[in-house]
Amino acid sequence: MSDTTERTTRVADEGPIEQVSDEQLSEEQRRTRRWERRRSAARSARRVLARSGIQGTIRGRLALLDAAGEVYDLDESVDVYGNGVVEALEHKVAGLLGTEAAAFFPTGTMAQQVALRCWAGRTGDPAVALHALAHPEVHERAAFSQVSGLRPVVLTGEPRQPTAQEVRGCPEPFGALMLELPLRDAGYLLPSWEELNDLVEAARERDAVVHFDGARLWESTVHFGRPLDEIAGLADSVYVSFYKSLDGFGGAALAGPAALVEEAKTWRHRYGGQVFQQFPTALSALLGLERELPRLPGYVRHARVVAAALREALAEAGLPWSRVHPEVPHTNEFQVWLPYDADVVAEAAIRTAEETGTLLFGRAWDGPVPGLAHTEVDVRAPGLEWSAEDVRAAVADFVVRLREEAGRAHG
Repeated sequence: MSDTTERTTRVADEGPIEQVSDEQLSEEQRRTRRWERRRSAARSARRVLARSGIQGTIRGRLALLDAAGEVYDLDESVDVYGNGVVEALEHKVAGLLGTEAAAFFPTGTMAQQVALRCWAGRTGDPAVALHALAHPEVHERAAFSQVSGLRPVVLTGEPRQPTAQEVRGCPEPFGALMLELPLRDAGYLLPSWEELNDLVEAARERDAVVHFDGARLWESTVHFGRPLDEIAGLADSVYVSFYKSLDGFGGAALAGPAALVEEAKTWRHRYGGQVFQQFPTALSALLGLERELPRLPGYVRHARVVAAALREALAEAGLPWSRVHPEVPHTNEFQVWLPYDADVVAEAAIRTAEETGTLLFGRAWDGPVPGLAHTEVDVRAPGLEWSAEDVRAAVADFVVRLREEAGRAHG
């Protein structure tokens, strides 16, 4: 019997905590158990590549605001329906992205729907050209069509950025081209600077506006070799997130022309996004811009060191097949693929952290098909302390447990 089957859990329909094997749990209960163990391992691990706010405690997250006085005068009045500190954040974002204005939104889902709805009113075309792996297509429950009257037009389903040729050759008309930068579900991929310019030019040739889904645009400057305002300046509008790269409490911003942003604020109210007070989230975003944004280029560069060491160590371990994708990360996040069932790899990753105090793989493992699993690796401030040799040592410990778990699964 493996360690997993001996661990305790609270089974929802049985009430008290008791010894329950994985075989006795529903799939949802098994996922919950694994998530709890992974979170516990992340909190207790001495060495991790990244620590994000979602892994912390409420007390720890609130402690972030102890430094809020560094970025805003805390003797000012609290915000009311978007003024005060929220306006200060909006001005900060517009300045960083080089746009006329910006509007704070509670979620990126809302921000992008509003942006593209406003553009549809201007172009007269509700069709939005995008990638099949774009966030609205994969993670928003068809919100474009169900809520905002927009119609997605898929350019490609290939795990890469779309091409200018695909934009020019799209058989359907569209009013807006939406580019997710980076394209997370394809491996945090970015086009080259030349390819991005070609994509934008192709959209302009079709009289379409260009909107950047820039949830993680903050991470893109190293790959493009350009400052944020030059990157954002290619688009007609840009959405950015405050919690994905910057580790804020939440929230997003839509940046673009002043007239568009003003209309977006009207739709923000209509969509229920005109929240009474948001100063904790706004302050955490300002702190993220002050502290994390300048560090991101260093994270990206070190992610390349980590990725190279991972790739070499997995090959040296003699695994039949493994892949780090992309081989040279475009951002500080990338994918790792292994030829095992996701449950096997997930158990090995958690066991390694529990038994060694080093958490190499802190995110969930997914299995698109039996015998193949992938996860995402995120390199942040704690990861800067890892040398290539540290990565190789962690891989060696992980592979020992991976083979043990694979043996149990096939035993």
